[in-house]
Amino acid sequence: MTHRDDWLDEQPTMITVREVVYDPLEAPTLNDMPLPTHRRRRQWVAWGFIALTFVGVIAACVFAFSTLYASLSGDSVYVIVADETTATNGALSPVFTEEVQFWSEDIMAWSEDYGLDPNLIATVIQIESCGDPTAGSSAGAQGLFQVMPFHFEAGESMLDVDTNARRGLNYLSQSLEIANGHPGLALAGYNGGHGVIGWGWARWHQETRKYYYWGVGIYQDAIAGRASSERLDEWLSAGGRSLCNQAATVQRSLAASP
Repeated sequence: MTHRDDWLDEQPTMITVREVVYDPLEAPTLNDMPLPTHRRRRQWVAWGFIALTFVGVIAACVFAFSTLYASLSGDSVYVIVADETTATNGALSPVFTEEVQFWSEDIMAWSEDYGLDPNLIATVIQIESCGDPTAGSSAGAQGLFQVMPFHFEAGESMLDVDTNARRGLNYLSQSLEIANGHPGLALAGYNGGHGVIGWGWARWHQETRKYYYWGVGIYQDAIAGRASSERLDEWLSAGGRSLCNQAATVQRSLAASP
């Protein structure tokens, strides 16, 4: 996630928002927008392994992220309208990839600890790291939840899964509160910083628009009780599969560690 809370210095445009639909009438304006503690299963996450693979993992992740965020057409605009979806029964949806399901026990525990829908947590993991606890981005975001370094306190391990989850999910919880409980806006705030929540689509950077597009589609498929997600399949085809392949490689190595 990349956070630009300095955007709060600008006067926000308050809107009522929910779901996204295509509006071709606004498409020409797009080119003007700049791109912008517990469950100690982690005890077998060997720091030696992380140190040896970290550079390679970051390189692979940077490539996957750049491919993914360049995939959506710049000729489309998504206008935010009302959403009538209801809460889930607290179960983790099967729509998420097996690399995300790998963390299902932890996701359910974090859901209880932080009071968040497990499917919202899984959606963030899906599009941030696809379940790779060693992932890193060119912007410096780290770990399972792709948390920026300035969210950590001195001495904290950014790649420790519980620490990474605590920092990431605290930020997501704050984002959800600022968004008055709207998950789509909370996802936008997680990516672009809390300051973008009141802005409206037209002022969002392209990366945040794409993040909203992927996140809302995947999350709505999850809470609708579907067995699969067309939006997730689209995300995988747009470059997410490379990220998940890297996550699968890391997870196999972790599982084989003593």
